[in-house]
Amino acid sequence: MVLALAQIVTLIAVLTILHRPLGEYMAVIYGSVRDLAIERGFYRVIGVDSRSEQTWPSYARSVLAFSLVGVLFVYAIQRLQAVLPYSLGFSAIPEGLSFTTAISFVTNTNWQSYSPDVTMGYTVQLVGLAVQNFVSSAVGIAVAIALIRGFARRRTGTIGNFWVDLTRGILRLLLPVAGVAAIVLITGGVIQNLVGFTDVTTASGATQSIPGGPVASQEAIKLLGTNGGGFFNANSAHPFENPTPWTNLFELVLMLAIPVSLPRTFGTMIGDRRQGYAILATMATIFVVSLTALTLLESAGAGSAPAAAGGALEGKEMRFGVAGSALYATATTLTSAGAVNSMHDSYTALGGMFTMLNMMLGEIAPGGTGSGLYGMLILAVIAVFVAGLLVGRTPEYLGKKIGPREIKIASLYILVTPTLVLVGTALSFAIPSVRVDVEARSILNPGLHGLSEVLYAFTSAANNNGSAFAGLNADTPWFNATLGVAMLVGRFLPIVLVLALAGALAAQETVPRTAGTLPTSGPQFVGLLLGVTIIVTALTYFPALALGPLAEGLN
Repeated sequence: MVLALAQIVTLIAVLTILHRPLGEYMAVIYGSVRDLAIERGFYRVIGVDSRSEQTWPSYARSVLAFSLVGVLFVYAIQRLQAVLPYSLGFSAIPEGLSFTTAISFVTNTNWQSYSPDVTMGYTVQLVGLAVQNFVSSAVGIAVAIALIRGFARRRTGTIGNFWVDLTRGILRLLLPVAGVAAIVLITGGVIQNLVGFTDVTTASGATQSIPGGPVASQEAIKLLGTNGGGFFNANSAHPFENPTPWTNLFELVLMLAIPVSLPRTFGTMIGDRRQGYAILATMATIFVVSLTALTLLESAGAGSAPAAAGGALEGKEMRFGVAGSALYATATTLTSAGAVNSMHDSYTALGGMFTMLNMMLGEIAPGGTGSGLYGMLILAVIAVFVAGLLVGRTPEYLGKKIGPREIKIASLYILVTPTLVLVGTALSFAIPSVRVDVEARSILNPGLHGLSEVLYAFTSAANNNGSAFAGLNADTPWFNATLGVAMLVGRFLPIVLVLALAGALAAQETVPRTAGTLPTSGPQFVGLLLGVTIIVTALTYFPALALGPLAEGLN
Protein backbone atom coordinates (compact mmCIF):
# COMPACT_ATOMS: atom_id res chain seq x y z
CA MET A 1 0.00 0.00 0.00
CA VAL A 2 2.92 2.33 0.73
CA LEU A 3 4.30 1.69 -2.76
CA ALA A 4 0.86 2.26 -4.25
CA LEU A 5 0.50 5.57 -2.44
CA ALA A 6 3.95 6.57 -3.66
CA GLN A 7 2.86 5.76 -7.21
CA ILE A 8 -0.31 7.83 -6.85
CA VAL A 9 1.59 10.80 -5.41
CA THR A 10 4.15 10.57 -8.22
CA LEU A 11 1.39 10.40 -10.82
CA ILE A 12 -0.32 13.47 -9.37
CA ALA A 13 2.98 15.37 -9.25
CA VAL A 14 3.84 14.58 -12.87
CA LEU A 15 0.37 15.50 -14.11
CA THR A 16 0.48 18.72 -12.11
CA ILE A 17 3.77 19.62 -13.77
CA LEU A 18 2.45 18.77 -17.24
CA HIS A 19 -0.93 20.46 -16.84
CA ARG A 20 0.18 24.02 -17.46
CA PRO A 21 2.77 23.73 -20.27
CA LEU A 22 0.87 21.07 -22.20
CA GLY A 23 -2.42 22.90 -21.82
CA GLU A 24 -0.88 26.19 -22.95
CA TYR A 25 0.84 24.44 -25.85
CA MET A 26 -2.45 23.02 -27.09
CA ALA A 27 -4.00 26.51 -26.87
CA VAL A 28 -1.16 27.79 -29.06
CA ILE A 29 -1.57 24.92 -31.55
CA TYR A 30 -5.25 25.57 -32.15
CA GLY A 31 -5.12 29.35 -31.81
CA SER A 32 -2.18 30.02 -34.11
CA VAL A 33 -2.74 31.69 -37.49
CA ARG A 34 0.53 30.35 -38.91
CA ASP A 35 0.94 27.05 -40.73
CA LEU A 36 4.04 24.88 -40.82
CA ALA A 37 5.59 24.19 -44.20
CA ILE A 38 4.58 20.53 -44.09
CA GLU A 39 1.03 21.55 -43.23
CA ARG A 40 0.82 23.97 -46.17
CA GLY A 41 1.93 21.17 -48.48
CA PHE A 42 -0.71 18.86 -47.10
CA TYR A 43 -3.44 21.49 -47.50
CA ARG A 44 -2.48 21.94 -51.16
CA VAL A 45 -2.73 18.19 -51.73
CA ILE A 46 -6.23 17.89 -50.25
CA GLY A 47 -7.41 21.26 -51.62
CA VAL A 48 -8.06 23.02 -48.31
CA ASP A 49 -7.71 26.74 -47.66
CA SER A 50 -6.40 26.90 -44.11
CA ARG A 51 -7.64 30.49 -43.75
CA SER A 52 -11.26 29.63 -44.48
CA GLU A 53 -13.54 28.59 -41.62
CA GLN A 54 -16.55 26.32 -41.44
CA THR A 55 -20.02 26.59 -40.02
CA TRP A 56 -21.01 23.84 -37.64
CA PRO A 57 -22.90 21.79 -40.30
CA SER A 58 -19.88 21.98 -42.60
CA TYR A 59 -17.54 21.02 -39.75
CA ALA A 60 -19.79 18.08 -38.86
CA ARG A 61 -19.98 16.88 -42.46
CA SER A 62 -16.18 16.93 -42.64
CA VAL A 63 -15.90 14.84 -39.47
CA LEU A 64 -18.45 12.30 -40.71
CA ALA A 65 -17.02 12.05 -44.24
CA PHE A 66 -13.48 11.62 -42.97
CA SER A 67 -14.57 8.96 -40.49
CA LEU A 68 -16.59 7.08 -43.13
CA VAL A 69 -13.51 6.86 -45.34
CA GLY A 70 -11.58 5.56 -42.32
CA VAL A 71 -14.14 2.82 -41.66
CA LEU A 72 -14.10 1.68 -45.29
CA PHE A 73 -10.30 1.68 -45.44
CA VAL A 74 -9.79 -0.28 -42.20
CA TYR A 75 -12.48 -2.76 -43.23
CA ALA A 76 -10.88 -3.29 -46.66
CA ILE A 77 -7.35 -3.75 -45.36
CA GLN A 78 -8.56 -6.44 -42.94
CA ARG A 79 -10.39 -8.29 -45.68
CA LEU A 80 -7.26 -8.13 -47.88
CA GLN A 81 -4.87 -9.21 -45.13
CA ALA A 82 -3.94 -12.55 -46.75
CA VAL A 83 -2.34 -10.83 -49.77
CA LEU A 84 -0.59 -8.04 -47.86
CA PRO A 85 3.10 -8.08 -46.90
CA TYR A 86 3.91 -8.96 -43.29
CA SER A 87 0.61 -10.81 -42.93
CA LEU A 88 2.49 -13.53 -40.97
CA GLY A 89 0.46 -16.14 -42.82
CA PHE A 90 -2.84 -15.02 -41.30
CA SER A 91 -5.97 -15.29 -43.44
CA ALA A 92 -8.45 -12.53 -44.19
CA ILE A 93 -10.45 -11.42 -41.17
CA PRO A 94 -14.15 -12.43 -41.35
CA GLU A 95 -16.70 -9.86 -42.49
CA GLY A 96 -18.49 -9.39 -39.19
CA LEU A 97 -15.31 -9.05 -37.17
CA SER A 98 -13.81 -6.70 -39.78
CA PHE A 99 -16.94 -4.54 -39.57
CA THR A 100 -16.80 -4.25 -35.78
CA THR A 101 -13.04 -3.70 -35.68
CA ALA A 102 -13.11 -0.99 -38.36
CA ILE A 103 -15.80 0.93 -36.50
CA SER A 104 -14.03 0.30 -33.21
CA PHE A 105 -10.75 1.93 -34.21
CA VAL A 106 -12.31 4.82 -36.15
CA THR A 107 -14.51 5.69 -33.15
CA ASN A 108 -11.55 5.74 -30.72
CA THR A 109 -12.97 2.64 -28.98
CA ASN A 110 -10.52 -0.14 -29.93
CA TRP A 111 -12.94 -2.88 -28.90
CA GLN A 112 -11.26 -6.19 -29.74
CA SER A 113 -13.31 -9.37 -30.10
CA TYR A 114 -10.19 -11.32 -31.08
CA SER A 115 -6.63 -12.11 -29.96
CA PRO A 116 -4.60 -9.47 -31.83
CA ASP A 117 -1.21 -11.22 -31.87
CA VAL A 118 -2.63 -14.34 -33.56
CA THR A 119 -5.18 -12.64 -35.81
CA MET A 120 -3.61 -9.60 -37.44
CA GLY A 121 -0.36 -9.16 -39.35
CA TYR A 122 1.90 -6.16 -39.06
CA THR A 123 0.56 -4.30 -42.12
CA VAL A 124 -2.98 -4.28 -40.75
CA GLN A 125 -1.70 -3.28 -37.32
CA LEU A 126 0.49 -0.43 -38.59
CA VAL A 127 -1.29 0.89 -41.68
CA GLY A 128 -4.84 0.28 -40.49
CA LEU A 129 -5.09 0.34 -36.71
CA ALA A 130 -2.15 2.55 -35.69
CA VAL A 131 -3.12 5.26 -38.18
CA GLN A 132 -6.63 5.34 -36.75
CA ASN A 133 -5.20 5.64 -33.26
CA PHE A 134 -3.72 8.97 -34.33
CA VAL A 135 -6.60 10.36 -36.38
CA SER A 136 -9.46 9.31 -34.10
CA SER A 137 -7.72 11.00 -31.17
CA ALA A 138 -7.14 14.13 -33.23
CA VAL A 139 -10.84 14.18 -34.19
CA GLY A 140 -11.88 14.13 -30.52
CA ILE A 141 -9.57 17.02 -29.63
CA ALA A 142 -10.74 18.99 -32.68
CA VAL A 143 -14.39 18.70 -31.61
CA ALA A 144 -13.52 19.88 -28.09
CA ILE A 145 -11.64 22.86 -29.52
CA ALA A 146 -14.63 23.69 -31.75
CA LEU A 147 -16.88 23.79 -28.65
CA ILE A 148 -14.39 26.02 -26.83
CA ARG A 149 -14.48 28.41 -29.79
CA GLY A 150 -18.27 28.42 -29.51
CA PHE A 151 -17.97 29.79 -25.97
CA ALA A 152 -15.16 32.20 -26.86
CA ARG A 153 -16.54 33.74 -30.07
CA ARG A 154 -19.22 36.37 -30.52
CA ARG A 155 -21.73 36.76 -33.35
CA THR A 156 -19.95 34.51 -35.82
CA GLY A 157 -21.27 31.65 -37.86
CA THR A 158 -18.02 29.66 -37.84
CA ILE A 159 -16.24 27.42 -35.33
CA GLY A 160 -12.93 26.73 -37.09
CA ASN A 161 -11.71 24.44 -39.85
CA PHE A 162 -11.82 20.71 -39.20
CA TRP A 163 -9.02 19.87 -41.64
CA VAL A 164 -6.69 22.40 -40.02
CA ASP A 165 -7.56 21.23 -36.50
CA LEU A 166 -7.07 17.58 -37.49
CA THR A 167 -3.72 18.22 -39.17
CA ARG A 168 -2.33 20.32 -36.34
CA GLY A 169 -3.42 17.82 -33.72
CA ILE A 170 -1.58 15.01 -35.46
CA LEU A 171 1.58 16.80 -36.63
CA ARG A 172 2.15 19.20 -33.73
CA LEU A 173 0.90 17.15 -30.79
CA LEU A 174 0.30 13.43 -31.19
CA LEU A 175 3.17 12.41 -33.49
CA PRO A 176 5.99 14.18 -31.58
CA VAL A 177 4.82 13.08 -28.12
CA ALA A 178 4.06 9.52 -29.23
CA GLY A 179 7.50 9.26 -30.87
CA VAL A 180 9.28 10.22 -27.67
CA ALA A 181 6.99 7.98 -25.61
CA ALA A 182 7.75 4.98 -27.84
CA ILE A 183 11.49 5.45 -27.27
CA VAL A 184 10.93 5.62 -23.51
CA LEU A 185 8.87 2.41 -23.61
CA ILE A 186 11.56 0.62 -25.64
CA THR A 187 14.07 1.70 -23.00
CA GLY A 188 11.79 0.15 -20.38
CA GLY A 189 11.66 -3.20 -22.16
CA VAL A 190 8.60 -2.93 -24.44
CA ILE A 191 9.45 -4.78 -27.65
CA GLN A 192 9.62 -3.18 -31.12
CA ASN A 193 10.47 -5.46 -34.03
CA LEU A 194 9.14 -7.21 -37.14
CA VAL A 195 10.44 -10.71 -36.41
CA GLY A 196 7.11 -12.54 -36.40
CA PHE A 197 7.11 -15.65 -34.21
CA THR A 198 10.14 -17.25 -32.58
CA ASP A 199 10.01 -20.88 -31.45
CA VAL A 200 11.83 -21.52 -28.17
CA THR A 201 12.34 -24.50 -25.90
CA THR A 202 11.04 -23.95 -22.38
CA ALA A 203 12.68 -25.13 -19.15
CA SER A 204 10.39 -28.18 -19.15
CA GLY A 205 11.47 -29.12 -22.68
CA ALA A 206 8.28 -28.05 -24.42
CA THR A 207 8.22 -25.82 -27.49
CA GLN A 208 6.59 -22.41 -27.31
CA SER A 209 6.04 -19.83 -30.05
CA ILE A 210 6.85 -16.30 -28.84
CA PRO A 211 5.28 -13.44 -30.82
CA GLY A 212 7.14 -10.24 -31.70
CA GLY A 213 5.88 -7.06 -33.29
CA PRO A 214 5.96 -3.24 -33.40
CA VAL A 215 4.54 -2.98 -29.90
CA ALA A 216 6.14 0.15 -28.41
CA SER A 217 4.91 2.39 -31.23
CA GLN A 218 1.39 1.00 -30.86
CA GLU A 219 1.45 1.24 -27.09
CA ALA A 220 2.53 4.88 -27.09
CA ILE A 221 -0.32 6.19 -29.23
CA LYS A 222 -2.97 3.82 -27.89
CA LEU A 223 -2.42 5.37 -24.45
CA LEU A 224 -1.61 8.95 -25.42
CA GLY A 225 -4.74 9.08 -27.60
CA THR A 226 -6.85 7.16 -25.03
CA ASN A 227 -7.59 4.61 -27.73
CA GLY A 228 -7.09 1.45 -25.70
CA GLY A 229 -6.85 -2.07 -27.00
CA GLY A 230 -3.62 -4.00 -27.02
CA PHE A 231 -1.11 -5.64 -29.32
CA PHE A 232 -1.41 -8.84 -27.27
CA ASN A 233 -4.54 -10.46 -25.91
CA ALA A 234 -3.45 -9.81 -22.31
CA ASN A 235 -3.24 -6.11 -23.16
CA SER A 236 -1.15 -3.99 -20.76
CA ALA A 237 -0.84 -6.96 -18.40
CA HIS A 238 1.50 -8.57 -20.96
CA PRO A 239 5.21 -8.13 -20.07
CA PHE A 240 6.02 -7.25 -23.69
CA GLU A 241 3.60 -4.30 -23.44
CA ASN A 242 4.10 -3.29 -19.82
CA PRO A 243 7.22 -4.90 -18.33
CA THR A 244 7.79 -3.10 -15.01
CA PRO A 245 6.07 -0.96 -12.36
CA TRP A 246 7.74 2.19 -13.72
CA THR A 247 6.51 1.54 -17.26
CA ASN A 248 3.08 1.04 -15.71
CA LEU A 249 3.35 4.49 -14.14
CA PHE A 250 4.59 5.98 -17.42
CA GLU A 251 1.64 4.49 -19.27
CA LEU A 252 -0.72 6.05 -16.74
CA VAL A 253 0.90 9.43 -17.39
CA LEU A 254 0.44 8.98 -21.14
CA MET A 255 -3.20 8.03 -20.65
CA LEU A 256 -4.04 11.06 -18.51
CA ALA A 257 -1.73 13.79 -19.83
CA ILE A 258 -3.87 15.29 -22.61
CA PRO A 259 -7.29 14.96 -20.88
CA VAL A 260 -5.92 16.53 -17.68
CA SER A 261 -4.30 19.40 -19.63
CA LEU A 262 -7.30 20.25 -21.84
CA PRO A 263 -9.11 22.18 -19.05
CA ARG A 264 -6.09 24.52 -19.02
CA THR A 265 -6.46 24.89 -22.79
CA PHE A 266 -10.14 25.68 -22.25
CA GLY A 267 -9.41 28.35 -19.65
CA THR A 268 -6.71 29.96 -21.77
CA MET A 269 -8.79 30.06 -24.96
CA ILE A 270 -11.84 31.63 -23.27
CA GLY A 271 -9.67 34.10 -21.36
CA ASP A 272 -10.52 32.90 -17.84
CA ARG A 273 -8.28 30.16 -16.45
CA ARG A 274 -10.38 29.91 -13.29
CA GLN A 275 -13.09 28.23 -15.37
CA GLY A 276 -10.57 25.59 -16.41
CA TYR A 277 -9.59 25.01 -12.79
CA ALA A 278 -13.25 24.47 -11.85
CA ILE A 279 -13.66 21.86 -14.56
CA LEU A 280 -10.41 20.16 -13.52
CA ALA A 281 -11.42 20.17 -9.85
CA THR A 282 -14.67 18.41 -10.72
CA MET A 283 -12.81 15.81 -12.76
CA ALA A 284 -10.23 15.27 -9.98
CA THR A 285 -12.89 14.83 -7.29
CA ILE A 286 -14.67 12.11 -9.26
CA PHE A 287 -11.36 10.38 -9.97
CA VAL A 288 -10.24 10.35 -6.33
CA VAL A 289 -13.59 9.08 -5.02
CA SER A 290 -13.74 6.32 -7.64
CA LEU A 291 -10.13 5.26 -7.07
CA THR A 292 -10.59 5.13 -3.29
CA ALA A 293 -13.77 3.05 -3.53
CA LEU A 294 -12.34 0.59 -6.06
CA THR A 295 -9.10 0.13 -4.11
CA LEU A 296 -10.94 -0.54 -0.86
CA LEU A 297 -13.35 -2.99 -2.49
CA GLU A 298 -10.57 -4.97 -4.14
CA SER A 299 -8.36 -4.90 -1.04
CA ALA A 300 -11.17 -6.25 1.14
CA GLY A 301 -12.51 -8.85 -1.25
CA ALA A 302 -14.85 -11.28 0.46
CA GLY A 303 -13.82 -14.92 0.80
CA SER A 304 -11.06 -16.95 2.39
CA ALA A 305 -8.68 -16.78 -0.61
CA PRO A 306 -8.69 -12.95 -0.89
CA ALA A 307 -8.34 -12.68 2.89
CA ALA A 308 -5.29 -14.95 2.84
CA ALA A 309 -3.75 -13.13 -0.12
CA GLY A 310 -4.40 -9.65 1.25
CA GLY A 311 -6.86 -8.73 -1.47
CA ALA A 312 -8.73 -9.99 -4.51
CA LEU A 313 -5.73 -10.98 -6.63
CA GLU A 314 -7.43 -13.18 -9.23
CA GLY A 315 -6.80 -11.71 -12.68
CA LYS A 316 -4.21 -9.24 -11.39
CA GLU A 317 -0.49 -9.09 -12.11
CA MET A 318 1.70 -9.47 -9.04
CA ARG A 319 4.01 -6.85 -10.58
CA PHE A 320 1.29 -4.26 -9.95
CA GLY A 321 -0.73 -5.71 -7.07
CA VAL A 322 -4.24 -4.78 -6.00
CA ALA A 323 -3.69 -1.04 -5.59
CA GLY A 324 -1.70 -0.66 -8.82
CA SER A 325 -4.35 -2.59 -10.73
CA ALA A 326 -7.17 -0.51 -9.21
CA LEU A 327 -5.35 2.69 -10.17
CA TYR A 328 -4.96 1.54 -13.77
CA ALA A 329 -8.57 0.32 -13.93
CA THR A 330 -9.84 3.65 -12.62
CA ALA A 331 -7.75 5.62 -15.11
CA THR A 332 -8.70 3.48 -18.08
CA THR A 333 -12.45 3.51 -17.39
CA LEU A 334 -12.64 7.20 -16.46
CA THR A 335 -10.87 7.98 -19.71
CA SER A 336 -11.84 6.30 -22.97
CA ALA A 337 -8.54 4.38 -23.03
CA GLY A 338 -9.84 0.85 -22.47
CA ALA A 339 -6.33 -0.54 -21.95
CA VAL A 340 -6.13 -2.85 -18.92
CA ASN A 341 -3.33 -4.25 -16.78
CA SER A 342 -5.71 -6.62 -14.98
CA MET A 343 -8.83 -8.52 -15.97
CA HIS A 344 -11.92 -6.56 -14.92
CA ASP A 345 -14.04 -9.70 -15.20
CA SER A 346 -12.12 -11.11 -12.22
CA TYR A 347 -12.78 -8.11 -9.98
CA THR A 348 -15.16 -8.43 -7.07
CA ALA A 349 -18.77 -7.83 -8.04
CA LEU A 350 -18.87 -4.35 -6.51
CA GLY A 351 -15.38 -3.54 -7.79
CA GLY A 352 -16.46 -4.48 -11.30
CA MET A 353 -19.52 -2.28 -10.81
CA PHE A 354 -17.29 0.74 -10.24
CA THR A 355 -15.41 0.15 -13.49
CA MET A 356 -18.80 0.19 -15.22
CA LEU A 357 -19.98 3.21 -13.25
CA ASN A 358 -16.87 5.14 -14.32
CA MET A 359 -17.88 4.70 -17.95
CA MET A 360 -21.55 5.36 -17.22
CA LEU A 361 -20.62 8.80 -15.91
CA GLY A 362 -19.68 9.56 -19.50
CA GLU A 363 -15.92 9.14 -19.08
CA ILE A 364 -15.49 12.75 -18.03
CA ALA A 365 -12.95 12.50 -15.22
CA PRO A 366 -10.82 13.42 -17.09
CA GLY A 367 -12.27 11.48 -20.05
CA GLY A 368 -10.85 10.76 -23.47
CA THR A 369 -8.81 13.06 -25.66
CA GLY A 370 -11.30 15.83 -26.27
CA SER A 371 -14.40 13.80 -25.48
CA GLY A 372 -13.88 14.13 -21.73
CA LEU A 373 -13.75 17.92 -21.89
CA TYR A 374 -16.72 18.40 -24.18
CA GLY A 375 -18.73 15.90 -22.13
CA MET A 376 -18.01 17.85 -18.95
CA LEU A 377 -18.86 21.16 -20.63
CA ILE A 378 -22.24 19.72 -21.69
CA LEU A 379 -22.90 18.84 -18.06
CA ALA A 380 -21.80 22.34 -17.04
CA VAL A 381 -24.44 23.77 -19.39
CA ILE A 382 -27.07 21.58 -17.74
CA ALA A 383 -25.82 22.58 -14.28
CA VAL A 384 -26.23 26.31 -14.92
CA PHE A 385 -29.67 25.64 -16.42
CA VAL A 386 -30.71 23.81 -13.25
CA ALA A 387 -29.31 26.64 -11.12
CA GLY A 388 -31.21 29.17 -13.21
CA LEU A 389 -34.47 27.30 -12.64
CA LEU A 390 -33.85 27.27 -8.88
CA VAL A 391 -33.44 31.06 -8.67
CA GLY A 392 -35.85 32.01 -11.43
CA ARG A 393 -33.27 33.57 -13.79
CA THR A 394 -32.31 32.98 -17.40
CA PRO A 395 -29.26 30.71 -17.11
CA GLU A 396 -25.91 31.86 -18.49
CA TYR A 397 -22.57 30.14 -18.84
CA LEU A 398 -19.40 32.03 -19.74
CA GLY A 399 -21.47 34.96 -20.93
CA LYS A 400 -23.71 32.87 -23.21
CA LYS A 401 -27.41 32.44 -22.55
CA ILE A 402 -28.60 28.85 -22.20
CA GLY A 403 -31.95 28.95 -23.92
CA PRO A 404 -34.36 26.25 -25.17
CA ARG A 405 -32.19 25.36 -28.17
CA GLU A 406 -29.03 24.92 -26.13
CA ILE A 407 -30.66 22.87 -23.38
CA LYS A 408 -32.41 20.60 -25.91
CA ILE A 409 -29.08 19.85 -27.55
CA ALA A 410 -27.45 19.18 -24.17
CA SER A 411 -30.35 16.95 -23.10
CA LEU A 412 -30.17 14.89 -26.27
CA TYR A 413 -26.42 14.51 -25.73
CA ILE A 414 -26.79 12.95 -22.28
CA LEU A 415 -29.58 10.60 -23.46
CA VAL A 416 -27.65 9.02 -26.34
CA THR A 417 -25.33 6.63 -24.53
CA PRO A 418 -27.77 5.46 -21.82
CA THR A 419 -30.28 4.63 -24.56
CA LEU A 420 -27.72 2.60 -26.49
CA VAL A 421 -26.49 0.78 -23.38
CA LEU A 422 -29.85 -0.08 -21.86
CA VAL A 423 -31.63 -0.95 -25.12
CA GLY A 424 -28.71 -3.07 -26.34
CA THR A 425 -28.52 -4.97 -23.06
CA ALA A 426 -32.29 -5.44 -22.89
CA LEU A 427 -32.59 -6.74 -26.46
CA SER A 428 -29.81 -9.27 -25.81
CA PHE A 429 -32.12 -11.00 -23.34
CA ALA A 430 -35.60 -9.95 -24.51
CA ILE A 431 -35.48 -11.51 -28.00
CA PRO A 432 -35.83 -15.29 -27.43
CA SER A 433 -33.57 -16.46 -30.27
CA VAL A 434 -30.91 -13.91 -29.36
CA ARG A 435 -31.07 -14.81 -25.67
CA VAL A 436 -30.53 -18.49 -26.44
CA ASP A 437 -27.51 -17.65 -28.59
CA VAL A 438 -26.06 -15.24 -26.01
CA GLU A 439 -26.45 -17.69 -23.16
CA ALA A 440 -25.06 -20.61 -25.16
CA ARG A 441 -22.16 -18.97 -27.01
CA SER A 442 -21.23 -15.70 -25.31
CA ILE A 443 -21.73 -15.77 -21.55
CA LEU A 444 -19.06 -17.68 -19.66
CA ASN A 445 -20.60 -17.17 -16.22
CA PRO A 446 -24.41 -17.53 -16.30
CA GLY A 447 -26.64 -15.75 -13.82
CA LEU A 448 -26.08 -12.30 -12.35
CA HIS A 449 -22.49 -12.10 -13.55
CA GLY A 450 -23.56 -12.99 -17.07
CA LEU A 451 -25.86 -9.97 -17.11
CA SER A 452 -22.96 -7.86 -15.87
CA GLU A 453 -20.79 -9.10 -18.74
CA VAL A 454 -23.34 -8.00 -21.34
CA LEU A 455 -24.05 -4.71 -19.56
CA TYR A 456 -20.31 -3.98 -19.42
CA ALA A 457 -19.93 -4.72 -23.14
CA PHE A 458 -22.62 -2.25 -24.22
CA THR A 459 -21.44 0.33 -21.68
CA SER A 460 -17.89 0.06 -23.03
CA ALA A 461 -18.99 0.19 -26.67
CA ALA A 462 -21.45 3.08 -26.41
CA ASN A 463 -19.00 5.15 -24.37
CA ASN A 464 -16.15 4.30 -26.79
CA ASN A 465 -14.01 2.76 -24.07
CA GLY A 466 -13.04 -0.66 -25.44
CA SER A 467 -12.31 -2.57 -22.24
CA ALA A 468 -14.36 -5.67 -21.51
CA PHE A 469 -15.40 -8.28 -19.00
CA ALA A 470 -13.23 -10.93 -20.62
CA GLY A 471 -15.68 -13.71 -19.82
CA LEU A 472 -17.92 -12.58 -22.69
CA ASN A 473 -17.38 -13.98 -26.16
CA ALA A 474 -18.39 -11.04 -28.36
CA ASP A 475 -17.28 -12.49 -31.70
CA THR A 476 -20.80 -13.53 -32.70
CA PRO A 477 -23.14 -12.08 -35.35
CA TRP A 478 -25.34 -10.46 -32.69
CA PHE A 479 -22.58 -8.72 -30.78
CA ASN A 480 -20.54 -7.81 -33.86
CA ALA A 481 -23.58 -6.02 -35.27
CA THR A 482 -25.05 -4.42 -32.15
CA LEU A 483 -21.77 -3.37 -30.55
CA GLY A 484 -20.66 -1.93 -33.89
CA VAL A 485 -23.83 0.16 -34.09
CA ALA A 486 -23.44 1.21 -30.43
CA MET A 487 -19.87 2.38 -31.06
CA LEU A 488 -20.81 4.22 -34.24
CA VAL A 489 -23.85 6.03 -32.87
CA GLY A 490 -22.25 6.54 -29.44
CA ARG A 491 -19.35 8.38 -31.06
CA PHE A 492 -20.79 10.44 -33.88
CA LEU A 493 -24.28 11.45 -32.74
CA PRO A 494 -22.83 13.15 -29.61
CA ILE A 495 -20.17 14.80 -31.80
CA VAL A 496 -22.84 16.26 -34.10
CA LEU A 497 -24.75 17.53 -31.06
CA VAL A 498 -21.61 19.10 -29.60
CA LEU A 499 -20.87 20.87 -32.88
CA ALA A 500 -24.49 22.07 -33.09
CA LEU A 501 -24.14 23.53 -29.59
CA ALA A 502 -20.84 25.14 -30.57
CA GLY A 503 -22.51 26.79 -33.55
CA ALA A 504 -25.44 28.04 -31.45
CA LEU A 505 -23.11 29.54 -28.85
CA ALA A 506 -20.75 31.13 -31.37
CA ALA A 507 -23.68 32.97 -32.97
CA GLN A 508 -24.59 34.66 -29.68
CA GLU A 509 -23.41 37.96 -28.32
CA THR A 510 -21.75 37.82 -24.90
CA VAL A 511 -24.05 38.80 -22.05
CA PRO A 512 -22.51 41.14 -19.43
CA ARG A 513 -22.08 39.74 -15.95
CA THR A 514 -24.47 41.07 -13.32
CA ALA A 515 -25.01 40.62 -9.60
CA GLY A 516 -27.38 37.77 -10.41
CA THR A 517 -24.95 35.85 -12.62
CA LEU A 518 -24.08 32.43 -11.20
CA PRO A 519 -20.32 32.22 -10.44
CA THR A 520 -18.95 29.21 -12.31
CA SER A 521 -15.35 29.18 -11.11
CA GLY A 522 -15.67 28.41 -7.41
CA PRO A 523 -16.35 25.49 -5.05
CA GLN A 524 -20.11 26.12 -5.14
CA PHE A 525 -20.26 25.47 -8.87
CA VAL A 526 -17.95 22.47 -8.56
CA GLY A 527 -20.38 20.97 -6.04
CA LEU A 528 -23.34 21.73 -8.28
CA LEU A 529 -21.62 20.18 -11.29
CA LEU A 530 -20.77 17.06 -9.28
CA GLY A 531 -24.40 16.71 -8.20
CA VAL A 532 -25.74 17.13 -11.71
CA THR A 533 -23.22 14.60 -13.03
CA ILE A 534 -24.35 11.96 -10.57
CA ILE A 535 -28.06 12.64 -10.96
CA VAL A 536 -28.33 12.85 -14.75
CA THR A 537 -25.80 10.13 -15.62
CA ALA A 538 -25.06 7.55 -12.95
CA LEU A 539 -28.59 7.25 -11.57
CA THR A 540 -29.92 6.56 -15.07
CA TYR A 541 -28.24 3.17 -14.90
CA PHE A 542 -29.16 2.27 -11.31
CA PRO A 543 -31.90 -0.27 -12.16
CA ALA A 544 -29.56 -2.12 -14.54
CA LEU A 545 -26.75 -2.09 -11.99
CA ALA A 546 -29.16 -3.37 -9.33
CA LEU A 547 -29.98 -6.39 -11.50
CA GLY A 548 -26.33 -7.20 -12.24
CA PRO A 549 -23.23 -6.28 -10.24
CA LEU A 550 -25.03 -4.78 -7.25
CA ALA A 551 -27.23 -7.85 -6.79
CA GLU A 552 -24.22 -10.12 -7.23
CA GLY A 553 -22.20 -8.14 -4.70
CA LEU A 554 -24.94 -8.11 -2.09
CA ASN A 555 -25.53 -11.81 -2.65
